[in-house]
Amino acid sequence: MALITFTNKGIYCAQGGFYIDPWRPVDLAVTTHGHADHVKWGNKAYLCHELTKPILNQRLGPDLNIESLPYNKEININGVKVSLFPAGHVIGSAQIRLEYKGEIFVVSGDYKTEYDGISTQFEPVKCHTFVSESTFGLPIYKWQPQEVIFSQIKDWIADNHGRSKTSVLVAYSLGKAQRLIKGLSGYTDVYVHNSIANLNEAFINAGVDLPETIRISPETKKEQLQKGIVIVPPALADGRWIKSLQSPATGICSGWRQVRAGRRWRSADAGFALSDHADWPGLLSAIRATDAEKVFVTHGYTATFSKYLNEIGIGAEEVKTQYGNEEEEEKAEISADAESKIQEDTA
Repeated sequence: MALITFTNKGIYCAQGGFYIDPWRPVDLAVTTHGHADHVKWGNKAYLCHELTKPILNQRLGPDLNIESLPYNKEININGVKVSLFPAGHVIGSAQIRLEYKGEIFVVSGDYKTEYDGISTQFEPVKCHTFVSESTFGLPIYKWQPQEVIFSQIKDWIADNHGRSKTSVLVAYSLGKAQRLIKGLSGYTDVYVHNSIANLNEAFINAGVDLPETIRISPETKKEQLQKGIVIVPPALADGRWIKSLQSPATGICSGWRQVRAGRRWRSADAGFALSDHADWPGLLSAIRATDAEKVFVTHGYTATFSKYLNEIGIGAEEVKTQYGNEEEEEKAEISADAESKIQEDTA
């Protein structure tokens, strides 16, 4: 009997009696990270990394039944050995390692192999079966080194300052925003939307060392924003608030920006291919490092990527899940901070 099965509620471990990143309410949800497509409200209990716990509390509510673990600590759930290993996707993201009667399965969630300077470095885990995402599972997706992307961002900001423009970077509140804050630390003042500020506060309270930022409020002067850097979530990218700034210039930070045909934000002034997912070489290197005999490919270019894995001798199968819904994640970032209406109230 397989240690995991793919059900209409999510990835199920029958031997352990729990689900991994279920999309419907269950008794126990073992959670890879805090993005909305991987964790839902309504589960009776959650198990996650200790740095994901404050994110679940901040996004889903303070009274959740959550057990948290550090990386590499093993617990036993109904005879199944469960441990968490770094996924490198966002702060606290984890691969879930399951071991039962000598069989080892790893559910990776979302991951990236390049160290971003703030999330714990991705760690390959040897296993018999590996569940991999394929968000950017096409050969065309190959990221430039992070330092190159940040150099491009800084040059763009400097050019905007020289022309008295307000630099607005658009990035997801969980993960990308903290990566930008870390990478731009010391360059100039960084102003952030409430949804980002609240998550930063949760991280800081949990012991994460984040550079200082300034929370945008209705009292924040447009002149201040023009002299610094503004970071907002994607829901605000085309909103009235940005248009109300002094000569705003918008830069989208997303792996999709590498391919012109895939650029969803047509009104953006600039695009930076900065992604928290593995690119094509990263996916292949991660999978090879596991020595897995079987790979299940979820969310992304599943058909193309699984076909390629089979062609190079790695047994792979495409599976359908409800992960990878960036629009849902975007909605969660704003609804988690419903009292913040700077995009309208300060226009």
